[in-house]
Amino acid sequence: MPEVVISGIGAMPVGEQWGQSLRDLGAEAILAAILDAGGVRPQALYIGNLLASTLSHQSNLGALLTDYAGLDGIEAFTVEAGEASGAAAFRQGYLAVQSGYVDNVLVLGIEKITDVTDGLEETLAQVLDYDYEAVHGLTRESIAGLLMQRYLHDYHLPADALMGFPMLAHRNAVGNPLALYRKTIRAESYRNAPMLSAPLSLFDAAPLADGAAAVMLTRSDLLPVGLPHVPVRVLGSSSVIDTLSLHDRDNPLAFHAAQYSMEGACRQAGLLPGDVDLFELDDAFSIYAALSLEAAGLAERGQGWKFVPMLEGQVQTPSLPLLTFGGGKARGYPVAANGMYQIIEATQQLRGTAGVNQVPNACKALVQSLGGAAATAVTHVLERYEC
Repeated sequence: MPEVVISGIGAMPVGEQWGQSLRDLGAEAILAAILDAGGVRPQALYIGNLLASTLSHQSNLGALLTDYAGLDGIEAFTVEAGEASGAAAFRQGYLAVQSGYVDNVLVLGIEKITDVTDGLEETLAQVLDYDYEAVHGLTRESIAGLLMQRYLHDYHLPADALMGFPMLAHRNAVGNPLALYRKTIRAESYRNAPMLSAPLSLFDAAPLADGAAAVMLTRSDLLPVGLPHVPVRVLGSSSVIDTLSLHDRDNPLAFHAAQYSMEGACRQAGLLPGDVDLFELDDAFSIYAALSLEAAGLAERGQGWKFVPMLEGQVQTPSLPLLTFGGGKARGYPVAANGMYQIIEATQQLRGTAGVNQVPNACKALVQSLGGAAATAVTHVLERYEC
């Protein structure tokens, strides 16, 4: 089977893009990725999106975006896997190239949150179990708050135990030109932040925003001659699901889908999670970051919060670099597009083009995206082509 290589990337700034439509954002990211890949025309476009049919009143994104980007006549459709839709679309693109079905495929993650102002939380609650959770008023934030409360209670932790994750994210976002928030935060700001769903505070939740990010996947033997950057190969890919409702799980603090997806991707790549040089994990909520580290086996149960050390109110660099461009918390969280931003950020690290955020000698990277409360987990292992 051919190796699958990331040959081009393109991403829009994350934020409130009032002046751009869904099609504008998508087309710009698509054309940027094509240009970065040396002008290669894709044979297929797979789109990760969750909310366009509701917020933008637009389905059939494959036809919309190929038309607007001048890619008429190719295969195109939307992939939906909750907030992990972008990562799931990337997996579909990877499988299409690996199988030999296509030689070049473009993957786009896109979300346009600012198309509506009312009813957004109700719409986002679609990622939960409607009959048993959403219909009773539970939201993404309240589910995360319940998990955080259980975590702090079970392991006898202080209310600010998870503070290191948002502080690290904001510190790293300072050097990210696409980030929504490019400022550090202080420990006292975290402790005084207003509550969303106690003990989950405003600083424990990634802010929703508009965004579009695209990647070109290509067979390694068909890379354009003279490509100006180092290609990045996909070593492993795995997607696993868990129960949709928390009440159906034997232990709500055990993210089984995240664990099995991590194991599957790492098994394909022939390595362990600790063998990589950086981990772009899903920090939609601080508690998800801690539980993801534990699911990956990088921390013992109840110890994930210690992975980002704190010293006198200042965040220290973790042993394995995380959230290297600010994660969802500071870069901004464009829902279904989040996974594609993670892929692009890991690719920049492996290319050696991460600027002030560069992880020295980065060779391998883990990327994991979650849908719902880890009801879906999609994990990829990436490697610099020269390693």
